[in-house]
Amino acid sequence: MTKGIFITATGTDIGKTYISSLIVKNLREQGINCGYFKPALSGAEIIEDKIIPGDCEYVLKRAGMSLNPTDYVSYIFKPAVSPHLAAEIENKPISLDKIKTDFERIKREFDYIVVEGAGGIACPFNLSQTKLITTDVIKALRLDIIIVAPAELGTINSTVLTADYAKNHGINVKGIILNNYDENNFMHKDNKIQIETLTGVKVIATVKNGENDIKDLSNDFKEV
Repeated sequence: MTKGIFITATGTDIGKTYISSLIVKNLREQGINCGYFKPALSGAEIIEDKIIPGDCEYVLKRAGMSLNPTDYVSYIFKPAVSPHLAAEIENKPISLDKIKTDFERIKREFDYIVVEGAGGIACPFNLSQTKLITTDVIKALRLDIIIVAPAELGTINSTVLTADYAKNHGINVKGIILNNYDENNFMHKDNKIQIETLTGVKVIATVKNGENDIKDLSNDFKEV
């Protein structure tokens, strides 16, 4: 049975795609047949009249996987806005059933899947018809989550709120990863301590700016 983890964040442009790529790369280096899936991607590039799901392409290439990125994204939108708004602009409503079907299809290829969300944990996928937000997707796929958070000033508040929001929606927070972490910065070190204290969730990794690797997380993902 394929296992997986859902990567969310405290907001937009926190580094979900970057961290997802490091996790997939790390697990594959540990001999785990790990794959990647993104339910909805906004802000896709157009190159030679071809739509390119940049986030997915980035993760697959960094992990050394020669696969067609469009096969690992359910919805690809051009506008660089929230998925619900991009879906309205392009008149292409997001269906939870399609996301679940694609997830089941991709599961057959891998032993473990890293699923990357869009924006933060309350990011909407559909608001004009049936309400669908990130927490609904996480619960439908029956996954635990990892929260990616910045190491900088303000992260305590946003990380605590994200963790509490997840818990209040019945979602298990497997761990927290601090991005752009400077081990010589006293505030970053204190942020890590206070986040663990206030959330009750372990910071399972810290990642320096531009780092090419992440610590071995295979033991943290006990489902593997």
